[in-house]
Parts: sequence; structure tokens; C-alpha cells
Amino acid sequence: MKYYFYLVLAVLFWSGNFVLGRFVSADISAMELSFFRWFFVLMILSPYIFLNRKNIIFIFKQRPLLYILFGTLGISAYNTFIYFGLDYISATNALLINSSTPIFIIILSSFILKTKITKIQILGVLLSTIGVVYLIIKGDFESLLNLEFSRYDLWIILACISWALYSINLKFKPIEIRPLDFLSIIVFIGVIILFLVHILFDFRFEYIFLNDEKIFYTLTYMAVFPSILSFYFWNLATVEVGANKAGQFAHLMPVFGSILAYIFLNESLEPYHTVGIIFIALGIYLSIFLKRVSHDNK
Repeated sequence: MKYYFYLVLAVLFWSGNFVLGRFVSADISAMELSFFRWFFVLMILSPYIFLNRKNIIFIFKQRPLLYILFGTLGISAYNTFIYFGLDYISATNALLINSSTPIFIIILSSFILKTKITKIQILGVLLSTIGVVYLIIKGDFESLLNLEFSRYDLWIILACISWALYSINLKFKPIEIRPLDFLSIIVFIGVIILFLVHILFDFRFEYIFLNDEKIFYTLTYMAVFPSILSFYFWNLATVEVGANKAGQFAHLMPVFGSILAYIFLNESLEPYHTVGIIFIALGIYLSIFLKRVSHDNK
């Protein structure tokens, strides 16, 4: 059960990422936000990397292409695609599209890992997806007609696919590697890739926004919670429970967003919150725990 708790924590910390990304989009470019977020992470991890450098280098040399793949998909591509999308579309649209991530994980894992998809899993994903959509549209299905989708939504779809591929391939991560060693390697690789892309396409000589408290605190939050802690918990749990089960927990993101808004922003909890949460909880239960319960009763 502790691994499911880790997944809950990971998604809880990720919940503010979409809103914060949209919040600062006018002050910092998507490429800059992605690069400096992970540069902050690298600075925080640098003492650990320095003290364990021999072991980390040895681990990387064993399967360099695999770690480059993880760094590219999970660190560079996913986050940059999200922030590019948030430059042009609303957080609501982004969350709606992001809710398709568990579906991408199930479909791609069936091709890559030959994972068997059960009818209960499909039903669970559908129910939790309905719950997510119901939450985001605030129970008003007519509002779906007013949502405008554009070519910029493709960035969020690419982010979903990147994250699905990252999560699926965690199955190939050597189990003997310590989670923090693994995180250090992929962050280092991701920052190098982001730096090169940043220099080529988005470089400027002055970064005045770094003196802005709003930007600084946003980057600090993103570095500690949605980056180090969320990735640590997600990587650890996904290896143990599998990508299909872990992916379902992504649907908790709007749930936590609503709860955090209630606690910190004094926003009210409405009946549609309850309905959406029930559908999401039921979907997660069906796709993750029902099969386990039936096995235990045999």
C-alpha cells in the first residue's frame, strides 16, 4: 500500500504545476521555465551528485542510451511541451487533455510491453476520466461546447505521450539502482539537453525575471515538490506497481487542485466536486484494487 501512497504524494505535488505554469507564462518563456526549473533541481542535487559521482558515472556507463531516453522523455520533452502549451491555451484545456495520459499509458504498454488490458481496467479508466471531465467543467456539460481547441493543444498531447513512454520504460530501469542515483542521472542529462535547446532557440543575455520574487518562488516550488519529490515517489512506485496502475493516479490531479483551492484560496466546494471525486475514486478502485481483492478471496 505504501507505493500507492507515494503515487498520491507525487500527484499532489504536481497539482500546482499547471496553474503555476500558466500563472507565470507572461513573464518567462516556456523554454526558460523548463530549463531554469531543472537547473534549480540540479543545483539542489549537486552535493549528492558530487559525493556519489563515481557510483553515478559507473551506473550511467552501464546503459547510457537508456538513461538518455529517460532524461529526454521525462525531464526535457514532457515539461517543455507542457509549458509550450500553457503559453497559448488555458489550464482547463491543458488539464482536460492531460487526463488522457492513463489512456496513452494503457495503449502504449499493450504494444511495447505486451501488457494485457482487462475490461475492468478499461471501465476504471473511463469512469475516472468522466470524473475528471466533470470536475473541470464544473458539472456543466454545455461548457464543453464553449471550449476552443487549437493546434497548440498538440503540445499537451505530445507531453502526454512523452510521459506515457517514460512511465512504461521505467520497467527496464535496473532495480538495484538507488532512486536518488537514478533521479540525479536523468536530471543531469535533461538539463544538458534543455541547455543546448535553450542556447539554440531561446537564449538572451539578461534574465531580469530571476529578480522577480514571483518567478523565484515559483521556480523554487517547482524544483522541490513537482520535480525532486514527485519524480522520486513516482519512479519508486511505478517500478513496483506498473505503469498502467500508476497512470490512473494522474486523474487525482484536478481533485487535489480543488482541495488546495478550498484550503488556500477560500474557494467553495460544490456538489460537482463530490460527483467528480466519486467517479475518479471508483475508477481507480476498479482498475487497481478490484482484481487484487478478487485474487485475495480465492
